[in-house]
Amino acid sequence: MNTPERWQVELHCHTCFSPDSLAQPEAIIAACRRRGIAKIAITDHNTIAGAVAAARLAPDLVIVGEEIMTTQGEIIAWFVREEVPKGLSPAETLARLHDQGAVIGIPHPLDGLRNSAMGLERTLALLDRVDALEVFNARCLRAADNEAALRLAYEHGKLRTAGSDAHTIGEIGAAVMRMPPFTDAATFRRSLATATFEGRLSGPHVHLYSLLAKRAKPLLRVFGRA
Repeated sequence: MNTPERWQVELHCHTCFSPDSLAQPEAIIAACRRRGIAKIAITDHNTIAGAVAAARLAPDLVIVGEEIMTTQGEIIAWFVREEVPKGLSPAETLARLHDQGAVIGIPHPLDGLRNSAMGLERTLALLDRVDALEVFNARCLRAADNEAALRLAYEHGKLRTAGSDAHTIGEIGAAVMRMPPFTDAATFRRSLATATFEGRLSGPHVHLYSLLAKRAKPLLRVFGRA
């Protein structure tokens, strides 16, 4: 439940604008209303189109974000105003995000089973140029990888985020932040400084859903449904 002092916030969610999700923005918004989520960041892979579409439907609810694949792993950002393309170096990606005042994090940084993770060495090299580390990602298969990210964030004094990394409606809210209210990037950063998080691992089956979504999309396009 939300209180006047704390919002329930989902900071990592994908829509059908990501290649491995079929979740429609309308369905995501409805799920948030049912589950008491006050804010949700739509962080599609390498695009803000889904986030912008969702924000038009529910401007009070949606934070425009993006999860961007660089040449060395993924970076996540919130309060994004201009889309950043995939395939740039981490330095160029960060420069473009800094130029627009986005809040920047590294998602699932130490997930040893995910090719898109930065890993320890690359994360350490970027720490001074990002705001936060994602210390709980519900799609991580090993709890120890999240725990290692949490230790790293504390050791280096970085802000901490958590998110479901939802690619399906059922995953929304698997990991949430409890945050003081915020209105923009600056107040979001301040809110993160005193935020807490709670969550549960979603389990391996959700990765199967993403694989099936990726394979289903070409067929859905043929029939005009994607």
